[in-house]
Amino acid sequence: MNETRHVKTLIATMILSAVTAAVYAGSSSHAIHPYLAAEVLALAAITSRMKVKLPGVNGNMSVNLPFLLIAVVNLSAVEAIVVTAVSTAVQCWPKEKSKFNPQQMAFNLSMMTFASCLASIIFHSSWLSTMAWTSNSVMLVLATATLFLGQTVPVASIVAISDHKTVGPIWWNVAQLSFPYYVVSAGISSMLAAVSSHLGWELALAVFPVMYGIHRSYKLYFGRIAESSAPILVRAAGVGA
Repeated sequence: MNETRHVKTLIATMILSAVTAAVYAGSSSHAIHPYLAAEVLALAAITSRMKVKLPGVNGNMSVNLPFLLIAVVNLSAVEAIVVTAVSTAVQCWPKEKSKFNPQQMAFNLSMMTFASCLASIIFHSSWLSTMAWTSNSVMLVLATATLFLGQTVPVASIVAISDHKTVGPIWWNVAQLSFPYYVVSAGISSMLAAVSSHLGWELALAVFPVMYGIHRSYKLYFGRIAESSAPILVRAAGVGA
């Protein structure tokens, strides 16, 4: 009973955090970019179904992260929220004959929305941009780190509650598996931002085959890990489950 109550409390906390962040973003949002937002939304939604099963974790990792970072860096906070929410809903929607889990959907939507909104607020922060040590690269690193922690910490927390385990080791396991992908995604987002003014944002379409290749590589790599080692079974929504 305590386990159920704690899980519901965590989900309610994530929902409240996401709603608060969305209201703040709506009150201080920047200019709207309809064409770029529509393009990024479509690509994020398509790649969100390209999922990789994380070994030892009952959850999946989607390869739409570069497009979420593009939304965070180049769109308003409201647009980033819409891109993240829609692509997360598409990612988490169950396959045919699978049972819909409203709690899992609510947790993933609120977690991803809050993380993306917070990352957008940090990247576009006026007071941070005035610091002597800041640059676009540094701000991108901060935004990526915010997404990384905003996604992995809640997942580890709900796993720890569900399995009566310590958060730290579970978070470390999830972080080790997903951290390289965040680094790659930040690099792709940085390169796109650097050349977009010269070649146009249609170049974002070129990322799609790159993400497909990464998806295939991760699938093969994690498949070999799962075959060569005994998994640590965990019940969770997953990193973008």
